[in-house]
Amino acid sequence: MWARVLAALLVGVLLSAALTVFLAFGEREKTLMQYRESHSIERVEQLVRALDALPTANRENFLETAPRLGLKVTTLPEHATDTQPHSNYAKAVSEKLGRTFKVHSLPADPSLCPPSPSQQHNPNIVRLPCEALSITLHDGTILRLTVMPPRTPAPPLRDDFVQYFLLFLVFIAILALIIARMTMRPLQKMAEAATALGQDINRPPLPETGASEIVQATRAFNAMQARIRNHISQRTHMLAAITHDLQTPLTRLRLRLEKVNDPELREKLINDLSGMQLMIREGLDLARSIESSEGLRPVDIDSLLDSVCSDAGEAGQNVTFEGKPGITVLAKPQALRRCLTNLIDNAVKYGHYARVSLAKGKAAGNDVLDIFIRDGGSGIPQELQSKVFEPFFRIETSRSRESGGTGLGLTIAQNIVQQHGGRLQLHNLPEGGLEVQLTLPLPA
Repeated sequence: MWARVLAALLVGVLLSAALTVFLAFGEREKTLMQYRESHSIERVEQLVRALDALPTANRENFLETAPRLGLKVTTLPEHATDTQPHSNYAKAVSEKLGRTFKVHSLPADPSLCPPSPSQQHNPNIVRLPCEALSITLHDGTILRLTVMPPRTPAPPLRDDFVQYFLLFLVFIAILALIIARMTMRPLQKMAEAATALGQDINRPPLPETGASEIVQATRAFNAMQARIRNHISQRTHMLAAITHDLQTPLTRLRLRLEKVNDPELREKLINDLSGMQLMIREGLDLARSIESSEGLRPVDIDSLLDSVCSDAGEAGQNVTFEGKPGITVLAKPQALRRCLTNLIDNAVKYGHYARVSLAKGKAAGNDVLDIFIRDGGSGIPQELQSKVFEPFFRIETSRSRESGGTGLGLTIAQNIVQQHGGRLQLHNLPEGGLEVQLTLPLPA
């Protein structure tokens, strides 16, 4: 976003500067044209008045020594002149000389125009356009005046113009960059806060400083965070209270069931009661996974996985681990341990074994750590892989109620992974079995 704002500011300033330079040069050229035209008219006036004051016999000698401006003395027929001047230049000369001199415009004759200075020695002379006037003196002599119009001056591009222009671009780019960063910094902080909110609902609120619009957005964000935190806290406390209050009567019920004389009936009732207690415990674990006050800290993932896999092996589970020492992640150790334990327990329970391995990778240009947990089960149908993360969802095959579990293990694992800014994916292996891929971001 800041790059787009920078580009918009830079392009806008450059277009404004280009338009300003264009208008300034245009106004300069217009002023110079007016000055040169006025200067040319004054010189014509001086020559005409000087010729009018001289005797006819002396005019030729004067013209040989005076600057001519294309002035020639000739006699024109009366019908060659118009009654009124046509061109703007002829009107200006007529107003300058006054009504005592008759000034008329003549048809343009390129053969009478002076050649270009750069092409005077060229046999194929190119004639420049010129202005032809007829001026009648007081004694009736008609002068044919050929005047070159003033040429448009070229822009004054000096040698250091490019250096100044590049320096101007650098200053404008720095200014636009500062403005873009100042504009986007509050939005970037809010985006980072929104990401951190998913990992820690109890994070401190954002400081309400800055422009009024930013303060208003920050205040709304902090209020949203407070409402979400209160909602989760109330739900967690309610669930914890229910599960805690159920523990005592269930324990008394279990003790009383031990006194049932029918062994078969007693075993069935105790199994049902054990299932209820398991659901209560995992419900409490689910509540804890949603609201966790544990802080993030650096964790050696190789050591953590080795400890989890060793505990599973000591419990009689078929678990192997291929470590990769030296990898550290920012995590909540107890929560992450619970997540990995659930995933390994599921793999052993439904796939007979668990093969755990690590690999570094890339996701959206950032370094990530992938934890793979593979089992030897029948896998999960593609259309059900997204549903197994829903609470209390069980697949009515090998992963059913009879094989144990409440359908909360993957839900708890998913909540914990999301709190770490990670992702949990399921893949069916070609040779059979299921692969769980747990992706965690690595610190920069």
